[in-house]
Amino acid sequence: MDWATIGSMSTPPVCDYEGSDYQREFWENADRAYEDAAEGLALSQLLPAQGAHLLELGAGAGRNTPRYTGFERITLLDYSTTQLKQAREKLGDSPRYRYIAADVYRLPFGPGSFDAATMIRTLHHLADPRLALQQVRACLTGDGVFILEFANKRNLKAILRYAAGRQHWNPFSREAVEFVKLNFDFHPDSVKEILQDCGFEIRRQISVSYLRSGLLKRMLPLRAMTAMEAALQRAFSWSAYSPSIFLLARASGDQAPTAAQYTLRCAACGQHPLADTPPLISCPSCSRGYPVADGIYDF
Repeated sequence: MDWATIGSMSTPPVCDYEGSDYQREFWENADRAYEDAAEGLALSQLLPAQGAHLLELGAGAGRNTPRYTGFERITLLDYSTTQLKQAREKLGDSPRYRYIAADVYRLPFGPGSFDAATMIRTLHHLADPRLALQQVRACLTGDGVFILEFANKRNLKAILRYAAGRQHWNPFSREAVEFVKLNFDFHPDSVKEILQDCGFEIRRQISVSYLRSGLLKRMLPLRAMTAMEAALQRAFSWSAYSPSIFLLARASGDQAPTAAQYTLRCAACGQHPLADTPPLISCPSCSRGYPVADGIYDF
């Protein structure tokens, strides 16, 4: 979909974490050290050893950002300025990091701006994943790497509940299920199909968080659970029956591989490149202005 079409349409609603203390409430105070460690294991297997510029979509408060050690620069993107302020407090003012508040359906970057991107615990909030992933592909280089995590509809717990008549939706059907407003579980085959339609070639799959259970967390130390998780990821990732799935994909198509060249794009009309002139980024085409305050670019 071209920018003329996107600029004239109303994009889907976005799950907004503005004003929330998601990092502390969901991660630090809710006993999710195992889930964090499990995701870290998957990322350690999928991340390139090095790269120029990584786009972290749905970066939140920067929980995963320190794991991207091989990249020279990292752009953290989130819809919420609150989350980005927390990330900046955590990571600091290093020129290695850039903080962008923007809508994933209107990414403010020119073509080939990044040689890698990640989207973790974000797709499950997207009512139109295809439109979002088209935007991601458009700002990657011709051979860019994309690591995508999604909530798996066809997980073992859902299958057992469905078989026992305790769940009305079918975990094997291809359509997404919205179990809470703007919270979706996706079938693995559907996500792979969308990725391929958007210009990605899938290279690897890792099933994550098989041990996501309050009982197990109370019974077992984190070190033991992490060791068991590593073994399960090695043995059963082919099955894709875990609550969370990580996919490694590469940009494909006719676009030749090039070095990442970061440029800004107007989120309203698509004009690019825009001059990077804080404290205000101005679009010469539609006269739209985007402020930069406290180190955060607000698109």
